[in-house]
Amino acid sequence: MVDPTDDVVRRGPLAGVRVVELAGIGPVPFAGMVLADLGAEVVRVDRPDPGPIAAISASDPTSRGKSSIVVDLKRAPGVEVVLRLAGASDILIEGHRPGVAERLGLGPEECSARNPALIYGRMTGWGQTGPLATTAGHDINYLAVSGNLAAIGPADRPLPPLNLVADYGGGAMLLLVGILAALTDARSSGEGQVVDAAMVDGSALLASVFRGLLGSGSWIEQRESNLLDGGAPFYRTYRTRDDGFVAVGALEPQFFAAFLTGLGLDPADVGDQYDRSRWESMSARFAAEFASRSRAEWVDRFSGTDACVSPVLTFSESLTDPHLAARRTFLEIDGIFQPAPAPRFSRTPAPIPARERLSSTDESMAEVNRILGTLGYSEAEVGMLRKERAVR
Repeated sequence: MVDPTDDVVRRGPLAGVRVVELAGIGPVPFAGMVLADLGAEVVRVDRPDPGPIAAISASDPTSRGKSSIVVDLKRAPGVEVVLRLAGASDILIEGHRPGVAERLGLGPEECSARNPALIYGRMTGWGQTGPLATTAGHDINYLAVSGNLAAIGPADRPLPPLNLVADYGGGAMLLLVGILAALTDARSSGEGQVVDAAMVDGSALLASVFRGLLGSGSWIEQRESNLLDGGAPFYRTYRTRDDGFVAVGALEPQFFAAFLTGLGLDPADVGDQYDRSRWESMSARFAAEFASRSRAEWVDRFSGTDACVSPVLTFSESLTDPHLAARRTFLEIDGIFQPAPAPRFSRTPAPIPARERLSSTDESMAEVNRILGTLGYSEAEVGMLRKERAVR
């Protein structure tokens, strides 16, 4: 595998693929970043009045690797720019509420008329259809309705796991799977299609295994009562003497045995690992042991073992973790530390991303000229578009 910073020719497996991204926040720009990381040419269509998006994108890694063109979608010339982009691209992704793109004149019908092979990726919370389709929501709402939120957190209340599960896991990642699957089909059939990716659908799909456990009677619908929800004393976090935390994932018997050895405990005194009646006493005993030493001491104690014990690191601390440093999991781009492209490819390594492909006004104008030139606009037409403020 190629290291993310090795000096090699980098095209990425999606080299030659062009993507149009209608600017927004959350899953769509994240999906655009991943496509750019994998070598696609991503053209982000920004608004003249970006509002909070501008403040976010100024330091947001999801801006990296993209070109940007500012278009007024409330004016016919601006809409025409995007339609021409769609006609010359493989993929378009947008995250508006259902019906908004259609009202702008940029819905799937209009875009596909310019390019029958276009993959039109739609990212919403509730999907394009259903009673809640046009209703506002956020990650926590999609998790709540899909059944996932009820299973996450301490026993006394559900706890949202940041906005990683619905927005980025069930949302952006499954949008990516969908559009790349559709792109594969289009390469053979010559026909594009609409990908309706809903965060509520995706978050439900992510919990497939737990639905199976529930159906088989192996899952209890009460938080902190199961193997993987913090109920098991060998799959949870513990506070250390210095108020740090360690994460324990010793699920299998051989790992549990190594875990007990690291704690200095006699298995005969602890009892059967899977005897739920002993979980409460096990948890108390393990908590007392971890509270007797610092996090660093426990890291040293379990180093090189298969006990599945790890320090709980903050975002800042993870930057200096020896394993992540060895793999160069993080890159510094314009003073901002961020994850390197993933996964890694042996033959078509992903390009090293820049924060954005544009860094100055002159470069920005040159890029606008280049993009509009590929769409068939003459120099005079480009000048007229700027004069009309449809593109600037």
